[in-house]
Amino acid sequence: MNLTSDRYPYPSQRRLMLGKHYAIATSQPLAVLAGLEMFWEGGNAVDAAIAAAVALTVVEPTMNGVGGDGFAQIWDGRLQGLNGSGRSPHAWRFEEFAEYPKMPRFGWQTVTIPGLVAAWRSAWDRWGKLPFEQLFAPAIRYATEGFPVSPVTAAAWRLVEKAYLPLQAPEFSYFKTMFFPQGRAPRTGETWGSQDLANTLKEIANTGGESIYSGALAQRIVEFAATTGGKISVSDLQAHQSDWVTPISTRYRDVDVWELPPNTQGIAALLALNILEGFDLGGQRETVETYHRQIEAMKLAFADTRAHVSDPDFMRLRPERLLDHPYLCNRRNQIQPHAAPYVHPGFQAGGTVYLATADQNLMVSWIQSNYDGFGSGIAIPGTGIALHNRGAGFETSAAHPNAVAPNKRPFHTIIPGFLTQEDGQPLGPIGVMGAAMQPQGHVQMVTNLVDFGLNPQAALDAPRWRFIENTHVRLEKTVAPTLIQALRDRGHHIELSDPTWFGKGQIILRHQGSLLAASEPRSDGLAIAG
Repeated sequence: MNLTSDRYPYPSQRRLMLGKHYAIATSQPLAVLAGLEMFWEGGNAVDAAIAAAVALTVVEPTMNGVGGDGFAQIWDGRLQGLNGSGRSPHAWRFEEFAEYPKMPRFGWQTVTIPGLVAAWRSAWDRWGKLPFEQLFAPAIRYATEGFPVSPVTAAAWRLVEKAYLPLQAPEFSYFKTMFFPQGRAPRTGETWGSQDLANTLKEIANTGGESIYSGALAQRIVEFAATTGGKISVSDLQAHQSDWVTPISTRYRDVDVWELPPNTQGIAALLALNILEGFDLGGQRETVETYHRQIEAMKLAFADTRAHVSDPDFMRLRPERLLDHPYLCNRRNQIQPHAAPYVHPGFQAGGTVYLATADQNLMVSWIQSNYDGFGSGIAIPGTGIALHNRGAGFETSAAHPNAVAPNKRPFHTIIPGFLTQEDGQPLGPIGVMGAAMQPQGHVQMVTNLVDFGLNPQAALDAPRWRFIENTHVRLEKTVAPTLIQALRDRGHHIELSDPTWFGKGQIILRHQGSLLAASEPRSDGLAIAG
């Protein structure tokens, strides 16, 4: 790969950033500044990543929050994975959900234990250099003083008004007051902040994160749940811990692509890349053959992922069976010249922020989320903690390995990616947020870098596709009209969409001793290297 190629075929207002000592890329400039503060104070890439992650819970609340989950891949000479997702409450019973055709979207029945704060602490325990409480200072400042809402965040906030403002039950009242203080979403440039959230961040910082699992914040969560229909208990919160896991990988051409294992959907990207590796894409990105093969490979990968992935303690099929080369060769042979209307699983048996940081010793791929929009619509009064709705990722079919059950992690969409070279040395973190767009984004970033010779910024800028279901595919409006018609001729039902449908990504790669940083043109994001 020629990662510094000046080949730049896609219009953008951004250019690839290069530095020797550190790099950071996030979807929000204020979060980048929070991470830079840590670098300038002598901190490392993990300190910067955590500071940026905490800041994002304030400055991009439409996508993540203290009450969400998080995952990471971190390189310190070897690659290590962190699963910071929470389990369902012990009091949940499948029978309570069996009447639903699918899981609810809002309310306590979607709230699993929030794992994000524990993930911050777990990463800091292993690599943190600066004091834990110092990492919270920028976020506390943003929450206390307020910050001007940026354009993409304002648009996302406005988009969810119709979903959250009609919620009328008592458990939603504080949430609406906090995030829609004038009965509407803040507009671009308007100032939003929360002293309640600032106080909560101070409490988390001063207690090393323990307050939300066994202290004053935990007690407030449990008490509010008890009075409004939730089932989270003190013991549920006290039992939570992050898990260090071994990432899974596949070789694609001359690069190893790494994802976290189930309960995440990362394996979907590996499956699609394994299928694509049997094709010669010819170095030509904007062709009907390239788009068609990628879309059909992703379609096959999703069929297997959605049928089999769940909490690993409940899976009936191990990931290595899905990644078996003879099996994937058989799946590859199922790709025909025309779009498949429906794809069965090969074996019989559903709002996020991403950031990347690096220094000369550490590289961090970090992702966190409240899942769908702001999450469950429940915020704990007086704390500013908006709880996620990750429980909506469960299935209501008893036969499915991802069936809702007590003390179980749901299927997770958020996936931090990482690339290494053939000799095992790191290239660096990649990520694209956006629910089911995430593995599709990873596939497109890898092929852009490896097959089509794009530098990291051009790889992010390039037009994107998104498989929805059956033959339904969304294309970015920048795709050439002749290519759109050619895909329609192959049986794809094409819908043209604005950039909000195609995720928001960040990339930092190491190349010849330098760090190359790129940030998504579809977000308010920023990449800086120094």
